[in-house]
This record gives sequence, structure tokens and C-alpha cells, in this order.
Amino acid sequence: MASLLLHSLTPSPPSLRHTVLKSNHPKTTHRSIAFTCQSISDDADDGYLLDAPISAGDGFSFSGGKYSDGPNPADEWFKKGRYMKAHPVYGTGEKAKDPIFGLAMGGSSQASTDVFRWFCVESGNAAKPSVILIHGFPSQAYSYRKVLPLLSKDYHAIAFDWLGFGYSDKPQPKYGFDYTLDEYVSALESVINELGVNKVSLVVQGYFAPIVVKYASNHQEKLNDLILLNPPLTAKHANLPSTLSIFSNFLLGEIFSQDPLRASDKTLTSCGPYKMKEDDAMVYRRPYLTSGSSGFALNAISRAMKKELKIYVEEMRKILMDDDWKVKTSICWGQRDRWLDFDGVEDFCNGAKHRLVELPMAGHHVQEDSGEELGSIIAGLISRKVLI
Repeated sequence: MASLLLHSLTPSPPSLRHTVLKSNHPKTTHRSIAFTCQSISDDADDGYLLDAPISAGDGFSFSGGKYSDGPNPADEWFKKGRYMKAHPVYGTGEKAKDPIFGLAMGGSSQASTDVFRWFCVESGNAAKPSVILIHGFPSQAYSYRKVLPLLSKDYHAIAFDWLGFGYSDKPQPKYGFDYTLDEYVSALESVINELGVNKVSLVVQGYFAPIVVKYASNHQEKLNDLILLNPPLTAKHANLPSTLSIFSNFLLGEIFSQDPLRASDKTLTSCGPYKMKEDDAMVYRRPYLTSGSSGFALNAISRAMKKELKIYVEEMRKILMDDDWKVKTSICWGQRDRWLDFDGVEDFCNGAKHRLVELPMAGHHVQEDSGEELGSIIAGLISRKVLI
């Protein structure tokens, strides 16, 4: 997490860079005002400096995270995708205001006038079997960047950003979309219908798995396969880890959800062995650096998860263990997950007769830690030609 610390009338520590503002008036002496932006983490050397030189690649600025004059990783990723419209906008059409001060929000926080925009990246031939890759909470379609190329040879692979994440629309809560889990189920149906696929395989990671399973339970005829990546499967899993639940807190949640380092870096790296590269960090931080709408959405979905996740996890367990469940289902589990304990996962899979694939070197975000390996596993599970 990055906290912007304003030290007035006190010199900054010699170990930190600082910006000094001085008066040119000959008769007046002003002491320095130092601005520092420092990462709060266990690693004392992991700092982010507001006025660091371009060569340092600080990764935190007020120009949308652009840290050099060269190609920006976030821009390069955006060029690979496109927008599609799906799921109607409900509400009065009133312009959104921020929940803290009641001020009018910018354009990125306003709902579309009729239908929401979803950012998606496609790979492979559209005539081939479709595989939809669904990111977890909180993450982006970018997390599947290593998986997409591996599936493109034999499949039409599609990854999209959920509403409130990445480059998709981020309407202010109560102005067209409230980020409830039921709304996400309905929105997913709209997305799949808009993609126009008759039969599809779904891959979903983490805390969005119960949402996808609920959708799938009502549309089994549309699914070839369902692959769950580190989903919350047990009663213990129904409680959000403190790294995520803090975003749901009153006032403190609003503040922390606006911090790009806490909202992106910490949530992605605290749950497993994933070590984020600076180029990847630029993509994940970009939404939080360019607009407050990402933070408000994160705060809203965190509250919804905290309130509704337990019910959704219980329902998912019942669906996956029901005799009427006919979809071929596999669970891929990163053994180094720091958020979700493996206890009970194997018993559940055995009882429900679902295939369990363990990835010993991966954590909660399997696609980040072992993207290439996961891509091969997904292809093997769907094709039924490769023994996992």
C-alpha cells in the first residue's frame, strides 16, 4: 500500500528522496516541505517514491501510472482487447455522486446510458470451441495473459474484466449497478449471451467461482466443462481474508480502496508466492491511478462479498454435489494458497466425484504463478485427450 505523507516544517529523512519548495523572496526564509510516497510492506526496501527519476521506474504517478516515455504495459494490453456491450443499465439515469462528499463524479464513474461496456481479449479462431476465462476477486483479465496463447491453437479463448474491474465499466454503486452477487450472476448471463456461443467451457478463479456456478446451474445445457481455480469450497473459505475484508470497512474501506498499491499489489502478492514485475504492476494499478471509480467499486463488491459469500458458498457446494449436476467439473488447486486452506478440498472433490488437479508451486492466483502449466492443464481437461 502506498501512503502519501505530508511532512510540514520538518526535514525529510536522509534515506528518502524529497521535493523542496522554496521561496525566491530575499527577506523570507522557508523551511522545506517534503513529499514522500512510501510503500507499507514487510520489505523495508520496497519503497515507491513520488519524485523518483524515470529511470527508477517508480510505478506511482498521477499520470495514470506511466513511468517512462516508452510503451506503457497497460496501453499495450488495452490494444489487444475490445469492448462489447452487455447487461442493461438499471436506475433513474441520475448522474452519480461520490459517497463521501456528494460531489459529481467523472465520466468513468458514470453508468453507460443503456448497456454496460465490458473489456475483453480474444485469442484463437472463433469457429473453434469456446473457452471463457473468468478472473477472480480482485483481479483482471490480464491475469490470463499466459494462458490465452496456449489455448489459442485449438480453442477460441476469451477473457473479460468484470464490471468494476480492469477496463470494463465501473458505475458508482446505486447508479445502475450495486455490485451484489445476484447482479453479477445476471450480468454473466448477459455476457455469455452477447458472445453468441452455443456451447462453452468456463474457467473461473477464486471468489467469483460461486457466482459462476450459480449461473451454470441454470444453464447446464450450454456448458461443456467447468474448471474452478482455487474456489472457496468449505465453510472456512466463506470468510474473506483480512487483506480483502478491510475494503468493506466503513470509511477506512473507502480510503484503502483508493490506494493502488493496497488494492492491486498487496491483494495479488499476499495470497501466494506471486512476485509482481513492474510491467505487470503497471497494468493492475492503472484503473486505480486514473479514476476513483475503481476504488468505489472495490469497496462495494467487498461489502457484498462479506454479506453474501457464505450463502453463495453453501449453495455452490450443494449444486456441485447434487445428482442432477451433469457438467464435467474439475478443481485446480494451487497448494501455496495463503487465503484458502486445502483442508477439506480433497474430501469434497472425492465426495462430489470431481477431478482434483494440484499445482504445488502455485498460490491463490494460479494463473499468475503457473500460467503456462495451467494453460496446458486446461487444454488437457477440455480435450479429454491428455491424462492429467
